[in-house]
Amino acid sequence: MGLKISIQEYLTALSENRLLGLKCHNCGFITAPPRLACRKCASQDNEVVQLCGKGKVVTFTVVHLAPESRRGQPPYLVVMVELDEGPWIMGNLSGLDPAEASLELIGKRVALENQPLPEGQKPENGVSPLFVLEAS
Repeated sequence: MGLKISIQEYLTALSENRLLGLKCHNCGFITAPPRLACRKCASQDNEVVQLCGKGKVVTFTVVHLAPESRRGQPPYLVVMVELDEGPWIMGNLSGLDPAEASLELIGKRVALENQPLPEGQKPENGVSPLFVLEAS
């Protein structure tokens, strides 16, 4: 059957502030980011769906030493978010000083944030989900 969405299409959607996943026709599970097969039942019978991009932080880490390919300077926050539709997805968190991050961050609501790409940069050069805390 093959992949229903290419990595390029996924990255382009992210750069347009859209988060895509795959919904399994066999069990209904949503896999994000998209994979060849459902993470729950391994079926390849799935369809591309747009996710709301909202969820809650389930864990986080502060990165103090960034890889060479990383834009921006450390420290920065990386969060694991349980999306409202169910899947967990990793991304960065903006709008919070990493020095102020504490266990109180776990369970906080976040939303996908619009992240315009720097001029001349293309999605295939790397785009990752960027989240921001929702107002409580």
